[in-house]
Amino acid sequence: MAKVFDFIHATNNVLTERGVELPLPGQSTTTPDNRAQKGLEVEKQIVGSDAVESLYASAPADLVHIQRYLSAHCFGDHYTRTGIDVPTRELLTFGMLVSLGGCEAQVKGHVAANLNVGNDRARLIDVLTQLLPFIGYPRTLNAVRVVDEVTAS
Repeated sequence: MAKVFDFIHATNNVLTERGVELPLPGQSTTTPDNRAQKGLEVEKQIVGSDAVESLYASAPADLVHIQRYLSAHCFGDHYTRTGIDVPTRELLTFGMLVSLGGCEAQVKGHVAANLNVGNDRARLIDVLTQLLPFIGYPRTLNAVRVVDEVTAS
């Protein structure tokens, strides 16, 4: 939360200045009872069933719960929401991971996911170009390397 707290306030200020009534209506489409199942379904659609099954199968027994949390929280709580289409949501996820730095394995997965949902290499490079002034050359070049690696295969 520390990385988004200031951004939330800035976003709320911009929305208020533009006459948007806050709080915005909820976008959630899941419940506590079905978020894990719905998240897993969406994750398989975006990432690919084989890739998700492989992640679960290769996770050590003491880490399977983290994979479940990822499916339920990231995909069940967020990717199932309305308001933003999946290709845009994937681009945003890609941009956030690149901006964090040190997440190249996750960036790699989301480059592949972006390609799966219709975003191409050119669009990913456009995102990196826009991020460059904010995240610097090291993070940008690391992300370009990952994009090149994934799109070359």
